[in-house]
Formats: sequence, C-alpha cells, structure tokens
Amino acid sequence: MSSYIEIVEGTYRNQNCAGMQFELVKQFERGAKKSFVTVKNQGQFEGCPETIRIACEGPMSYQFVGDAPVQSEVKDPAVQETDEEAISRIRERFEILTEMTKAATSGSIRAMIVSGPPGVGKSFGVEQEIEKATLLDQLAGRKIRAEVVKGSATALGLYSTLYKYSDENCVVVFDDCDSILLDDVSLNLLKGALDSGKSRKISWLADSNLLRREGIPDSFQFKGSVIFITNLKFDTMRSQKLRDHLDALQSRCHYLDLTLDTMRDKILRIRQIANDGELFRDYDDITVVEQEEILSFMDENKNRLREMSLRMALKIADLRVSFPERWTVMARTTCMKPA
Repeated sequence: MSSYIEIVEGTYRNQNCAGMQFELVKQFERGAKKSFVTVKNQGQFEGCPETIRIACEGPMSYQFVGDAPVQSEVKDPAVQETDEEAISRIRERFEILTEMTKAATSGSIRAMIVSGPPGVGKSFGVEQEIEKATLLDQLAGRKIRAEVVKGSATALGLYSTLYKYSDENCVVVFDDCDSILLDDVSLNLLKGALDSGKSRKISWLADSNLLRREGIPDSFQFKGSVIFITNLKFDTMRSQKLRDHLDALQSRCHYLDLTLDTMRDKILRIRQIANDGELFRDYDDITVVEQEEILSFMDENKNRLREMSLRMALKIADLRVSFPERWTVMARTTCMKPA
C-alpha cells in the first residue's frame, strides 16, 4: 500500500516544495552533501524524472498524510490574507500562548500542547513566564515549582520529573521532547498527566532501583500542569502509528496551533518580531534601514537559506555588523545551501 507525505520544509532544484504532497518511495536519508527524502514526481515537476529527491533537513521536514493524497482546500484569491492580517493572526496566537502559560503557572490551566515549526519563538514566551514564576519562588524562599525540560526524555525520567512537580501550581514544560511520542510507556505517562479528569493518578509498575534511591513512590496523584511544545502539527499528522495516540492527547487538553504553516507565515513572524523592536534589540549598530536589508535578504533567499528562523536572522545580523561591506557574500557562503 502506498504512503503519501506532505513537505513541511524542502526544495527540489531550488524550488520550494512546502505544502506539496508526494507518494513516498524511500524515507529520509543523509547523503554526502545533502539530506533528502525520495518520492514519486507524478508530473509535478515537468521534464524531471519520475522519482526525485526532495532536499530537506530531517524526518520532521515532512509528515505522513495517509494512503492517498489529501486534497487541500483552495481559497478564493479574493479572500486571501493580507500581510497585515496574517501578522495580526500570528501575533494573537502568541499572545494567547503567553496568557495560557500564565494560567498554567497559577493552576487554572492544567494541560496544553503547543504546535509550531522550529525557530519561530514558540518557546521564548513560555520560558519567560516560567522564569517569572521561579524568580518569585526564589525571592520568597519557596520550593521551585516549575521546570523546562529540553530534548530527549526516557520514560523513567519523565515519571521522575512529573513526580517532582506533582503539587498544585507546579508546571513542567517539555520542549522539543518529541521522542516521548514514539515510546508507548512515555506516551501513557503523558496521557495520564494531561488528563482533564479531577483525579490524575500516575503509576510506575516496573521495578526500579532509581525510584527506590530517590524515594519516589510507584504511584502518585499529579496535581500540577504540563505544557508540551512540539514541532509536530497534530491536526495534519496522518501516520497510522501515531494517529490514535495524538488524537488521545489532543482530546485531553488545550491544543494551540500557532498557524505558521507556510514560508510566508515564518517570514512575517520574523518581520513582526523585528518591527516590534525585539529581534535586534541587542544590536546597537544596526539601523532601521540595515534591519530592512537583512529581512529583505532573507525573503529574497528564502528557498536557499538553511532554515527560516529567528536564529537565522540573528546569524545574518552578526555578519552585517562584522562584515559591513561583504555581509551578503558571507551570508551566502555560511547560511545558504549550495546551489
């Protein structure tokens, strides 16, 4: 049976493939010079081979859409968003993220999943609110009631962390811990923590020397809050293996999609942060004109930049300051994929 994928970020012969769907031939591979996923062309690129390789950064650069291509809704060009409308939509989503994080630190919101592509600042606002909460705890001499966990987490580590922050008004933020979703034990623990029921009992039934040494019981009531930040877009993920699990997680908690689904959205998000004075605030030497030069450079080269992100904007700003006469040459060499 054939499987179909939708490209989140990727190019073919320097043409942007974001949003395009293909029949999968071979999963993600790392080559000597480029990384790619192999798909069937099926006439989408005229005059090109039937089997092509889409250049992408990793397996998160595409998502499964099932056993047949999904027909995207075609919008009337007359009702397409203007740049101002898109920026307003994006700004509102991030403001909601901040408000929901505040509610989580007070115990009003017990579980939230935040979905958005990497490098757009989805973790920044959450971490700011967590830092405020922990600073107040430190000043008051109280037990720290929040933690941000980044990267891979084992099931046992997840259980221990949930126990540590199981009291009321405690918050655990899992940032870029998508490996949890690929492990059945971790998934079941996460489901228990995200459950909307009044009683959230979490258990570890396997024997563990670590838990005994740390004095952690084999079951406890979880009364804290969890924020799970992910690059995965739950609504469009169609991998049969993950579908039921993701639906179960979504049904248990608030789900905030930051709606940064296109390259244009990412560029507008970067421009929004820059225009708000936040992106380049640590660069005293960058003028408004130079800021616009950086943003225009990123827009013009969006299909060749190694990533479209706030981090990339700062990398190019560093080059703009360090090499004022040759910064574009330096950026093309160090920040862009080979032609």
